[in-house]
Amino acid sequence: MLEAWNEQLEKMYEKMVEWRRHFHQYPELTNQEYKTSKMIADILTDFGIDIRTNVGSMGVLGYINGAKPGKTIALRADFDALPIQDEKEVPYKSKVDGVMHACGHDGHTATLLAVGKVLYDNRDSLAGKVVLLFQHAEEGGGGAKQMIADNCLAGVDAVFANHLWSLNPTGEISFTKGYTTAAGDGFSIKIKGKGGHGSSPHDTVDSIAIAGALINQLQYIVSRRVHPQKTAVLTIGSIHAGNAANVIADSALMKGTVRTYEKEVQQLVKEAMEDTIKGICTSQKADYEFKYHLGMPAVYNHPAETDIFANAIASALPEIILNEVPPLLVSEDFALYLEGIPGMLFFTGAGNEEIQAVYPHHHPKFDFDEKAMLTSGKAMLAIIDYYLAGKTSDNKAITMK
Repeated sequence: MLEAWNEQLEKMYEKMVEWRRHFHQYPELTNQEYKTSKMIADILTDFGIDIRTNVGSMGVLGYINGAKPGKTIALRADFDALPIQDEKEVPYKSKVDGVMHACGHDGHTATLLAVGKVLYDNRDSLAGKVVLLFQHAEEGGGGAKQMIADNCLAGVDAVFANHLWSLNPTGEISFTKGYTTAAGDGFSIKIKGKGGHGSSPHDTVDSIAIAGALINQLQYIVSRRVHPQKTAVLTIGSIHAGNAANVIADSALMKGTVRTYEKEVQQLVKEAMEDTIKGICTSQKADYEFKYHLGMPAVYNHPAETDIFANAIASALPEIILNEVPPLLVSEDFALYLEGIPGMLFFTGAGNEEIQAVYPHHHPKFDFDEKAMLTSGKAMLAIIDYYLAGKTSDNKAITMK
């Protein structure tokens, strides 16, 4: 059965490329994906698939009911773009000034559309139900939260998602059991000092000098407060203060990000930052405002579903190189789905000799090998076949990269 599904998917490759390139030429920013959402809904309707639109705002759900009763599995793809100018010289270059698909979401969507078509055409051989979950606003826009609040996971037993990854070669799939991506938090620190003439520092409270001390001291949280076997990153990416060379600035604003996996480490870093900022500012007679913004939680791949995924790929698609890898420190809102039900996120290599490791995700010249859509599509079909057939882990050995 799976072999026939894969053959049908391969016949749809040109259509997948056509869809992907259309999405790429006409990208829409987070929470503005009106035309993209409508196109997805129209394609699914043309297939004959029952849909639900405006889920959580602009999300789209497709429902495929098998001929026999069974479990329900959801497959998720995202479809928003980024505020980046497309600098590639390709026929499918973005036609929208300052907006482009620089993370592969166009490919995620095209792939899931084709997978949906194959599954719908073979619904008589399915035992169970498949939910196609097309999500808007992944790039920090709250799409997952909105869709979950609108019951997109009602009745779903497990959810899986793919992310195309141009830094790995096409033909490979990587995954991690347990923590897979990090929680991505943001913070701002405003130091309120006392300005004055650069020749009279004793009459001032130098906000820039205090900011410099903070930059150094905050790094000790990671190196000296966090357990050496745990992971945390604290980065200050922005600092603004002063306008003149001979004036001591009365205030300084710093912004940055914190990346962690475990919630207890996240809380430790937050509390330690408050202690450090308060201590230094108090000692220098400065006031401060510290704002810590909780972002997406870490993606945690459930062990049982990760085993199902790995065994499905290893048994059905031996030509794919399957690598178990360390977790990444990027952030992904797919984490919110996995807080409610079991599932997992995997990464499909989408690089070739021209693309691989040249232009990373979110780069103005980002692109991916479109053949990777076949790899990820076959992986999704293998998951459906394995999961809905009620197969369990057989503990196949997985290659470690």
